[in-house]
Amino acid sequence: MVFLHEGKEFATDKLGYLKNHLEWSIELGEAMAAADGLNLTEDHWEVINFLREYHEDYRVAPPIRMLVRAIRQAYGPSKGNSRYLYALFPDGPAKQASKYAGLPKPKHCV
Repeated sequence: MVFLHEGKEFATDKLGYLKNHLEWSIELGEAMAAADGLNLTEDHWEVINFLREYHEDYRVAPPIRMLVRAIRQAYGPSKGNSRYLYALFPDGPAKQASKYAGLPKPKHCV
């Protein structure tokens, strides 16, 4: 499968996750979110950038519980909770934010 952006094809898996996270760009992340009907705000980008840094450090996209804990440690309880993250990413914070960050789908996410 592919995602077409600015005349270029990006290989994706059947769920729309990039096969090569090195091809990711901010513009591509925005286009992927827009295709899903989501307009990314500064709050979305805070989570997406956090996920990209986390992935760079640990080579894994964290599942939701681990993501909530890591966000809480980094940004405090007002942002490090499921309610806040699901308000930003209603289809599942870990998997939806990972998709727009160009990362693989976190393991154990349905």
